[in-house]
Amino acid sequence: MVKNPFVKFWQSTTENIEKLLPLKNFTQSTTKWFSVSDEQIGEILAQIREQLPTTEALLLGKPQSGKSSIVRGLTGVASDIVGQGFRPHTQYTERYAYPSEELPLLIFTDTVGLGDINQETESIIAELEAELEQETKRARILILTVKINDFATDTLKNIASQLRNKYPHLPCLLAVTCLHEIYPPLVENHPSYPPDYQEVNRAYSAIKDDFKELSDLSVLIDFTLEEDGYQPVFYGLEALIEALAELLPEAETNTIYQLLDDSATQQIGHLYRDTARRYIIAFSSIAATLAAVPLPFATMPVLTAMQISMVGLLGKLYGQNLTPSQVGGVISAFAGGFLAQTIGRELIKFIPGLGSVVAASWAAAYTWALGEGACVYFGELMGGKKPDPKKIQSVMEESFKSAKERFKSSISAT
Repeated sequence: MVKNPFVKFWQSTTENIEKLLPLKNFTQSTTKWFSVSDEQIGEILAQIREQLPTTEALLLGKPQSGKSSIVRGLTGVASDIVGQGFRPHTQYTERYAYPSEELPLLIFTDTVGLGDINQETESIIAELEAELEQETKRARILILTVKINDFATDTLKNIASQLRNKYPHLPCLLAVTCLHEIYPPLVENHPSYPPDYQEVNRAYSAIKDDFKELSDLSVLIDFTLEEDGYQPVFYGLEALIEALAELLPEAETNTIYQLLDDSATQQIGHLYRDTARRYIIAFSSIAATLAAVPLPFATMPVLTAMQISMVGLLGKLYGQNLTPSQVGGVISAFAGGFLAQTIGRELIKFIPGLGSVVAASWAAAYTWALGEGACVYFGELMGGKKPDPKKIQSVMEESFKSAKERFKSSISAT
């Protein structure tokens, strides 16, 4: 059997690398990548932010109209964490960045105190216009949230109208929420989507007609809490994603699809690990984006900085507040050997066409494995145990194997 020339090239290159860089020396070299200063990490992260396919969603709606539930639906993060994540941005807005302020893939800007009265409307508009005037590479979208039984929306329409007049190219999505509040009597759960109840259809048609000059698309959603008893909890999520896909650029749309990959974030009945995985999938998506650059090893400092940021965030989740340089030392302690054994896969970027896809899936899978290992590490500390590097590397190996093909298929599809 004649070997594929690419396979022969790969085997030859690998053998040469192994001769030039014995594993022991290579391990020492790779662990040094994590020994960088906090200032260097900050500079690299600033550069990464400029390249990320970030979507900024401006949420306009009255209190209790479902704005925070949209954040939960698009990130998968629990309601209490979303609530803690919002930070004051201006006098009339709050902001939540996911997975982190340092490396955001989704940024939600929420108007606060938007009621029925026109008081402060002009001030709110001025703040939003000042935000939109800032030049950015981020994709932006305006999301209007209206409860299906709320027709007192003059203030919302006034603000939306002025913004659309000044920024006609800003896409606008109308999200009509809280459908269950007008379900017929005796209906205790969501029907198949979309709901076909006279009460819902009538109200939805009236609201769409009321906002027809202001919105590009509209969607019905009903995102509830587990304790509310409605299933699915995120009713209409697929329709919301499809609407966003029509209004957002392709790269940002693909990122959102990857963030909602259920196969990567299946609940395992453990609060910390389940929450952590919501962040790990986001950072894995960032890693895939960065690793697509077809230059072997060129992206390693960037990936390292991103992974240090991720592990630092996971540490905070488990109650450990570490500086970036301290995080680098932690990663070196439990992941250096694993990284040395797998880093050679970066060389496959020499293969035209296939290389970037494989490298992207490798970077995403390794980031996923590193996140899983960090959860074990911080979990052991939380339980008063001394973390076992061998146990952590074993977890990483299993996580890497299962994640590699999953991310490869996902990245190839997008």
